Amino acid sequence: QVQLVESGGGLVQAGGSLRLSCAASGRTFSSYGMGWFRQAPGKEREFVGAISWNGGRTYYADSVKGRFAISRDNAKTTVYLQMNSLKPEDTAVYYCAARQFLVLTTPRENNYWGQGTQVTVSS
Repeated sequence: QVQLVESGGGLVQAGGSLRLSCAASGRTFSSYGMGWFRQAPGKEREFVGAISWNGGRTYYADSVKGRFAISRDNAKTTVYLQMNSLKPEDTAVYYCAARQFLVLTTPRENNYWGQGTQVTVSS
């Protein structure tokens, strides 16, 4: 079992930055791929980005490529999402997800989820 707790959301102006954190419980964190998804009101949950179990691979949705960056600290069992050059369309609840070795871009394929953290970008 893996339990995930997100933090770091908030209100930011367009062009600003935020860093989200996802703290994971469980001794097997280092064997799990970790990822971020988001869900805006009235829309389906969508993939944002992910990092492989050993940090050797990162991949992103086209909409955030070049602006967002994922990293992980296995010693702290935490994954981060650095969000730069934020846009109003980035406004959503951001969720952390985990799946053994590699997170998949289809939400239902992933096993563990956090409760979400709200990110609001004002224009």
